[in-house]
Amino acid sequence: MLKRRYKLWVTLTVLAAFHGVILFAGFFAPYSYSTQDRALPYTPPSRIHFIDRQRKVHFLPFVYGWKDDPQNYGSYVEDFQHVYALRLFVTGEPHKLGGLFPLRTHFFGADAPGRVFLLGTDGYGRDQFSRLLYGGQISLAAGWIAAGFSILFGSIIGSLAGFYGGWLDDVLMRGGELFLALPWLYLLFAVRAALPLQVAQWQVFLLLIVVIGLIGWARPARLVRGIVLSAKERNFVTAAQAFGASDLYLLRKHILPQAYGVMLTQMTLLVPQYVLAEVTLTFLGLGVSEPMASWGNLLSSLQQYYVLVSYWWMFLPALLLIPVFLSYYAVADALQERVKSVVL
Repeated sequence: MLKRRYKLWVTLTVLAAFHGVILFAGFFAPYSYSTQDRALPYTPPSRIHFIDRQRKVHFLPFVYGWKDDPQNYGSYVEDFQHVYALRLFVTGEPHKLGGLFPLRTHFFGADAPGRVFLLGTDGYGRDQFSRLLYGGQISLAAGWIAAGFSILFGSIIGSLAGFYGGWLDDVLMRGGELFLALPWLYLLFAVRAALPLQVAQWQVFLLLIVVIGLIGWARPARLVRGIVLSAKERNFVTAAQAFGASDLYLLRKHILPQAYGVMLTQMTLLVPQYVLAEVTLTFLGLGVSEPMASWGNLLSSLQQYYVLVSYWWMFLPALLLIPVFLSYYAVADALQERVKSVVL
């Protein structure tokens, strides 16, 4: 029991820390997602140094400037003549802390006019690390809202099907099987093709959430239906019904609380799936477009062959997403073990 609880709290702490960084991206990112440095397109990740070329140890970490590589056109080498210290809590570009409070302080940065690129830059000279943090706000918001919509809609459908049964159960569950069989990617292609070419960013974002959420309601609905079918036959539910309790009261007070653990587990499973769906759609040009940052358009430059073969650091954002998804699945696994232990 202690081991399961320890696993759950550790994974929850890791996810909470990651989401906190994403929420306050303006503070943790050294630059804005749209800030361009056209003189430094496709710059490799900055190397953090403590010892300079003269073997002198610096108290503060530092980065060198960049200059064109005379031997390779379009490449850069460190300019050892320019040293820029890295500092904490520096004043930089204005941003809104948590999207609410205006602030100019950033968690870290390089002394002006130096620049630090932890994950390199893209073709416009924009810092990939900053765009990764800002892009997480769009992608994670899409995943969470769509997952919440699926869980809410699926819980309602599953409750009605399991509680009332009969023809209503047959109709709702056959509809759920239809949604399970739908190829969601082609459906989204069709929906996007039916829309005008010029669509506002917020409308595209809402479209993604609604369509993804609608497609994913069937699996939570089937799970909730199974719990409701079992719970409504228990003695305390029958007794409450005999005392005149309404259907809504029975569902709200006695039946659905038994499905909360399953709903929460499904939520942690659906969020990374929906985030990946948003990333895929945006990568293919069907989601949020430039200049807005999302994890999908952060990777869209990888569609170009010369980027694939020349700039290895453009893969780094995709690799960094893997531990995020694994953390979600670890939380789901821990929650599932917790639910099983409670039931048994």
